[in-house]
Amino acid sequence: MQTAMLALWSLLLLWGLATPCQGLLETVSTLARIDKDELGKAIQNSLVGEPILQNVLGSVTAVNRGLLGSGGLLGGGGLLGHGGVFGIVEELSGLKIEELTLPKVSLKLLPGFGVQLSLHTKVGMHCSGPLGGLLQLAAEVNVTSRVALAVSSRGTPILILKRCSTLLGHISLFSGLLPTPLFGVVEQMLFKVLPGLLCPVVDSVLGVVNELLGAVLGLVSLGALGSVEFSLATLPLISNQYIELDINPIVKSVAGDIIDFPKSRAPAKVPPKKDHTSQVMVPLYLFNTMFGLLQTNGALDMDITPELVPSDVPLTTTDLAALLPEALGKLPLHQQLLLFLRVREAPTVTLHNKKALVSLPANIHVLFYVPKGTPESLFELNSVMTVRAQLAPSATKLHISLSLERLSVKVASSFTHAFDGSRLEEWLSHVVRAVYAPKLNVALDVGIPLPKVLNINFSNSVLEIIENAVVLTVAS
Repeated sequence: MQTAMLALWSLLLLWGLATPCQGLLETVSTLARIDKDELGKAIQNSLVGEPILQNVLGSVTAVNRGLLGSGGLLGGGGLLGHGGVFGIVEELSGLKIEELTLPKVSLKLLPGFGVQLSLHTKVGMHCSGPLGGLLQLAAEVNVTSRVALAVSSRGTPILILKRCSTLLGHISLFSGLLPTPLFGVVEQMLFKVLPGLLCPVVDSVLGVVNELLGAVLGLVSLGALGSVEFSLATLPLISNQYIELDINPIVKSVAGDIIDFPKSRAPAKVPPKKDHTSQVMVPLYLFNTMFGLLQTNGALDMDITPELVPSDVPLTTTDLAALLPEALGKLPLHQQLLLFLRVREAPTVTLHNKKALVSLPANIHVLFYVPKGTPESLFELNSVMTVRAQLAPSATKLHISLSLERLSVKVASSFTHAFDGSRLEEWLSHVVRAVYAPKLNVALDVGIPLPKVLNINFSNSVLEIIENAVVLTVAS
């Protein structure tokens, strides 16, 4: 037990020394910055969408004859009952909480510690009055708590309630008779009772928010390619405006093996965060890893056959002979061509100057069909396709679509006369745009997963391509 407590205090001490980074992001990490407004929204939503307030009411009315009934504070032997300090008000019994208005949430981030959370609410009560009849009361209450930001045993960010107190405001009497001297009695009674009622509301709220924070980490499927598992790379950091999570994406194959592609040597410079916005930064590493997975799984390879080619795309020996008459002029005319395109090496992604480019080194083997025979080889080309990546965020993913910018080729081998491969670049570009690029975009439909940050929807975020990273910014 002592060892566990020492470990916890050591963790909190390290936490107190942590401050958000303002400089460089590690080459692998995904960075998430949660604005305090977003945290406040999550807390408010938990009060609306969960039966937290109703549960509190249930716990109160479940007490025998109410808090001040028999066995309660005013019951026999209770604080205000017969033989107690205020035996005169024994008749004031059966107090029950009948309404708890939706609290107004306000919070302040405490750098190096966590959150100061305030819930302002109004409590509606009724009880039997000392002069007979029903008393209906309402009291304004401010619940103030200090909440530490820590790491759970599962390695997820977690908010822990450290201190909670209530401040009683104005008390209103809506119906019934209550002598003025007894207002002070009621006030003292509520001062003792309400913390036990309302501080559990804070605990329940934190439980809901901690589930959302825990969802940041977990396994996200990449379909047939494998999965990405997000984990905290370092302790969460906190400033007076946002909480920062340094998240490590671990890419795994379908078999569960960790895939570790080469990492960029250049870290990304973290841009400043504007007030009332949250950010997610996707590193270059994830882009290279995604394309590396596609390449190793053969998803970037393609056999381009006549059946796949639109009628306006030239793919016959006649078309080739027109481009290279001196080298291919003796080919049998009107024979259909077959292209085997193989990406032999992992593509390289470049994020720079507001552009995302992908370089695909591919071998293109060109053959032609022989009537009633097997295809015969004509030549092989070494090509480099430079494609531009259009990036579009959705609620949970960063989607990628590709379009060819340029293509360069060199002849690797030829079964005809030698020729200048660059003369085929325009023709091949036409084929790639019409047939190969659409196939790539289908393979990329899986997208790059974004960590789930308090259910923040990034579909309407502003996307910015910076050096070696992509930044998504969404208003709170």
